[in-house]
Amino acid sequence: MKKDIHPKNYRQVAFRDMSNGYTFVTRSTAPTKETVKLEDGKEYPLIKLEISNTSHPFYTGKMKFVDTAGRVDKYYSKYKKHLDKKAK
Repeated sequence: MKKDIHPKNYRQVAFRDMSNGYTFVTRSTAPTKETVKLEDGKEYPLIKLEISNTSHPFYTGKMKFVDTAGRVDKYYSKYKKHLDKKAK
C-alpha cells in the first residue's frame, strides 16, 4: 500500500438525516460551515444527509418516496408542452 495518502486532519463531525432528524457523530474530513450543539454539550460541525440507514428502505423494510429536491415537479414543468401534446 502507498504511504501518506490518507488525510491527517480527521475531526469529530455530526451527520444529520434530514428526513427523520437522526444524528450521529463520527470522524470525517468533509468540509462544512454549519455547526450543531448536541446533548453532550459539545458543538460539532454539521453535515446534512438526505438519507441514512435509519431512513433507507433497505434497512427499514418500508418503502418511502423521497423527493427532497422536487425532481418529479421539475420533470413535469420541463416537459409540460410535450406531455400536453401527447395527451391530445
